[in-house]
Amino acid sequence: MKNITTYQHKKVLVLGLAKSGVSAASLLHKLGAFVTVNDYKPLAENPEAQGLLQQGIKVICGGHPIELLDEGFQYIIKNPGIPYDNPLVAGAIKKGIPVLTEVELAYQISEADIIGITGTNGKTTTTTLLYEILSAGNQNPLIAGNIGTVASEVAQKASEHEKMVVELSSFQLMGIEDFTPHVAIITNLYEAHLDYHGTIEDYWEAKVNITKNQSEKDYLIVNADQEHLVEMTAKTNAQIIFFSTSKVLHSGAYINNGYIYFNNERIINLGSIVLPGAHNLENILCAVAAAKIYNVSNDAIIEVLTTFKGVKHRTQFVREWNGRRFYNDSKATNSLATKSALNAFEEPIVLLAGGLDRGNDFDDLIPFLKNVKCLVTFGETANKLKSTAELAGISFIYHVDNVEKAVPVAYTHSEKGDVILLSPACASWDQYRTFEERGDIFIEAVHKLK
Repeated sequence: MKNITTYQHKKVLVLGLAKSGVSAASLLHKLGAFVTVNDYKPLAENPEAQGLLQQGIKVICGGHPIELLDEGFQYIIKNPGIPYDNPLVAGAIKKGIPVLTEVELAYQISEADIIGITGTNGKTTTTTLLYEILSAGNQNPLIAGNIGTVASEVAQKASEHEKMVVELSSFQLMGIEDFTPHVAIITNLYEAHLDYHGTIEDYWEAKVNITKNQSEKDYLIVNADQEHLVEMTAKTNAQIIFFSTSKVLHSGAYINNGYIYFNNERIINLGSIVLPGAHNLENILCAVAAAKIYNVSNDAIIEVLTTFKGVKHRTQFVREWNGRRFYNDSKATNSLATKSALNAFEEPIVLLAGGLDRGNDFDDLIPFLKNVKCLVTFGETANKLKSTAELAGISFIYHVDNVEKAVPVAYTHSEKGDVILLSPACASWDQYRTFEERGDIFIEAVHKLK
């Protein structure tokens, strides 16, 4: 890791813990900063804060007192989930204190190239798939970000001979100053997270931040099928590589006559790819384009694409039991992701859906519910989803308390040949800490069926 002096003897506030806050606080302490950690959870219920306290780091728990701004902090490293209208954050910005996220630290210390992947949907699959292709191509990749170990922790161990493949959210990308991935990927941009960003324009701008510091030595991989995304990234200084699932391009990654091509070189027949769902073709094209920047061979790409079956919690096959196939798509935290999952099946579907209410309705799902014979709802959005299902003509709609109870109800109202699909179309935070927790509970409930 680069031994930077940026934070040496500087007062830095780490606001909010979880994995990113713990990593940032420990790293800043190593870099010689005077670190204060502030977390909303009381100290007695906060093992992360207790651990930092044992390292000699100052910890203030049980709220976010505005008086902290009087302590002369020179930087704030904010947990991505804390909104910018939080009084402490808003007050810091008003005072001109830089408010960063932990990925900025990762970039500052990393000796490895960073490949940053963002977008509304497909980030996790693209990140994992690219990691596997780079591994097969002997490129020494490391995986980081929302998908696993936080970026600032991975960056501490990364060498110049490695590549960091990092999944990035809009929340993280709002808190960067110098962060510059050598390769940036924007899978797609749709409406999401308006409860945090306020407008779709602000959300898109946060995503496009991924390329703001790139130079002509860097690369930006962009979805050519989205005109608004093409327009928003037109002024980048990076070399643009387009991908498209719908048209043949003069260069970049595209599909033609049943084959994937890159820069007019035929790579693989679509029929040989085992990752299910038309929506995954975007993710595959992104990964192929990024791999080709590093001169990965076609043999390595083919090896992965003929064996890679997907990511846990993203249309993940769980089991077949009594003629029903169960799929865990807990990472479907918005309608668009659920549309993709529904489109992946031709069989009758029993759909399990619901979660955090962000203020939107679900009527855009109606055209995609044609194969859904039964809906089982849970969470804050249960009534909204019920209304949508009624408009779609679904006769069998049931409400339960949670995902665990949804599984036996779904099974009871299914038949042999049906798909039972958890694809919530909502974030998990009304009932579960993460979408992974929600998915794991679903998997456990499926295996308990007798």
